[in-house]
Amino acid sequence: MKPEKAVTDLKKVAALEPHNKVVKAELDTTQKLVRKINFEKAIEMEEEKPPTERCLEIIAEGTCEVEKDYTGPKLPADSDSGKFTINLEFIHGMVQWFKDGKKLPRRYVWEIVLGAFSLFVREESMVDVKLEEGWTCDVIGDVHGQFYDLLHLYELTGEPGGKHCLLMNGDLVDRGSWSIEVILTAFAFKWLYPKNMYINRGNHEAKDMNRTYGFEGEAKHKHGEQTYKLFAHVFTALPLATLVTATKPPSTKDNSILSPQGLRRFFVVHGGLFSKDGVTLEDVRRVERVGRQPGQEGIMCELLWTDPQEQPGRGPSKRGVGIGFGPDVTKRWCEANGITGVIRSHEVRQNGYAIEHDGLCTTVFSAPNYVDQAGNKGAFIRIDSEGNRQYTQFEARPHPPMKPMAYAGGLSNLMMM
Repeated sequence: MKPEKAVTDLKKVAALEPHNKVVKAELDTTQKLVRKINFEKAIEMEEEKPPTERCLEIIAEGTCEVEKDYTGPKLPADSDSGKFTINLEFIHGMVQWFKDGKKLPRRYVWEIVLGAFSLFVREESMVDVKLEEGWTCDVIGDVHGQFYDLLHLYELTGEPGGKHCLLMNGDLVDRGSWSIEVILTAFAFKWLYPKNMYINRGNHEAKDMNRTYGFEGEAKHKHGEQTYKLFAHVFTALPLATLVTATKPPSTKDNSILSPQGLRRFFVVHGGLFSKDGVTLEDVRRVERVGRQPGQEGIMCELLWTDPQEQPGRGPSKRGVGIGFGPDVTKRWCEANGITGVIRSHEVRQNGYAIEHDGLCTTVFSAPNYVDQAGNKGAFIRIDSEGNRQYTQFEARPHPPMKPMAYAGGLSNLMMM
């Protein structure tokens, strides 16, 4: 999204249609957004401490305590240190509390987010997940704040734990009006089961998108300004990709590209591949991400923003950010890096998933009937320890009477990103 360019374009339209009230209103809204962005950039430059540290200070000062009249699920406390921990009973209670339309205390929100953050910062920008014998990994695409569909999805996948892991492939927030409930549930499972719950960053885990498409407004409305700042910083710690490796050689021979060890492995990333050849897995692993926004170019931006295209080569993106990459690009990259397939999300697919680029690129999208309008199915992909893939589709579930993007900014209908 480029609001500065939008201002230029809207000014041109306004000059041609000086009496067009809709254009005038959108121009005014966009100019206000640009001023807000520039102001917040200036404020960020002045902030010395990351929000994680500031929240810990506030907790230590004793000014973020659980309200005495709170009657919901209680986070357990360690008997020795007194510090909060988490268990499955709390998560189940939290989910029911959310279904009842209630909010957690701000202190609990911070504890969950900080607990997950302590794990994300220890992970590399590309996480390695090795599926030993008997293990499975379910790859979940965009969820976009559709909490009631997420609960149905977790019923289908099963919760993380044992020899089963979940990998949520970005865009957990924005558009849907229960983004807080979605992200807290995912982060709570990450805190409880760090080796069974993995979360990649999507292009909507970013400040400019959250400002426009609802998460900023929702976080501030439900839990205040400091909570939104905490989330915005923790989003920068989310890994950018995950390499899922099946540790058993495939029992059936096919034309799959295999790793140097003869194993199937999958590069799971929100957006896709790169604007130039020669980018390696190690290049992705070395990206410095914590504290950084994706920007408009470079490896981080491309990991979160690019899309596959049918025609060979590379082309301009329909989004204005990133590029389109063709089947030849995907084949060269997979062969060079020993990748059986790229699994990505980022785009609606009417059937919930689509196998593209001669089987080397699969899109999975897990928000059924996206923004209550698209009529699409959701899907997830299960990978086993031989690298076999199973695709499961599901339909949307009813939700309480709140429209999508209830907390979104004035530009929410201009760009479907």
